[in-house]
Amino acid sequence: MGNQVWLAEGIRRVRAGNASAMTGTGTNTYLIGEGDGLCVLDPGPALPAHFEALRAAIGKARVGAILVSHAHLDHSALARPLAEATGAPVLAFGDATSGRSAVMQALAAQGLTGGGEGVDLSFNPDSLLRDGDRIEAGGVVLQAMHTPGHMGGHLSFAVGEIAFTGDHVMGWSTSLVSPPDGDMGAYMASLELLSARVWSRFLPGHGEPIGAPAERLAALTHHRKLRETQILEALTAHPARTSELAALLYTDIPPALLPAATRNVLAHLVDLHAQKRITTTGQPRPEAIFSIV
Repeated sequence: MGNQVWLAEGIRRVRAGNASAMTGTGTNTYLIGEGDGLCVLDPGPALPAHFEALRAAIGKARVGAILVSHAHLDHSALARPLAEATGAPVLAFGDATSGRSAVMQALAAQGLTGGGEGVDLSFNPDSLLRDGDRIEAGGVVLQAMHTPGHMGGHLSFAVGEIAFTGDHVMGWSTSLVSPPDGDMGAYMASLELLSARVWSRFLPGHGEPIGAPAERLAALTHHRKLRETQILEALTAHPARTSELAALLYTDIPPALLPAATRNVLAHLVDLHAQKRITTTGQPRPEAIFSIV
């Protein structure tokens, strides 16, 4: 039916038509469980065609809950319209600012805003989920896992050895970590959290299923640690601004992706500053000049 794809028993994917440099082939919406009580995970962007595709895939079944991994518009915008259409409650960790560390709260208070993906500032779930909470979905049981990093309130969900990883772990790209919404220290801790369990498959918020989760987690961890080392080496040579470091380190990406890469560099700088490995005058900001301690 349409672009509906069965990925496992009780798990279907309906992909939104919002392909872009930031979303890959589009946002993946998952229907979990069969018959009455099924859950919709990440209803996706506010596209009428995607809304109708979801309604068709759901059919006459009763929706038990609408789960949202995080409050970016490409994942959460359809949550409220779908809730109104089905009568199902919206469940998430919190609103778009939930889960921020004290450092990120301070940066936000000083006017730093996120970059890259659109933040859904109107998002407001009906009920809150916390790490370890279980949700019954049409014969399937999901366990919520708090995996902050891409956003402070980002949730992943486990069904046995399968994990729905949202935007925290994807196969086609690394994740955008853009302060104050994104937090590199939290992102690395969440990679470690996921690495502590044995998984057979990851189902991400964008792109195709990941068939070798342990290898992908190791590769992402290595990539971020390598980038951190490169930043420290560059700052050892001379102080620099975020944009200067991004231009130095990201020489093999399309120009359209450089702003997102710059935000990733800023996330590393904020984390290194919190570890007291680098310094700057005042709080770490995009225009600040950073130097090695």
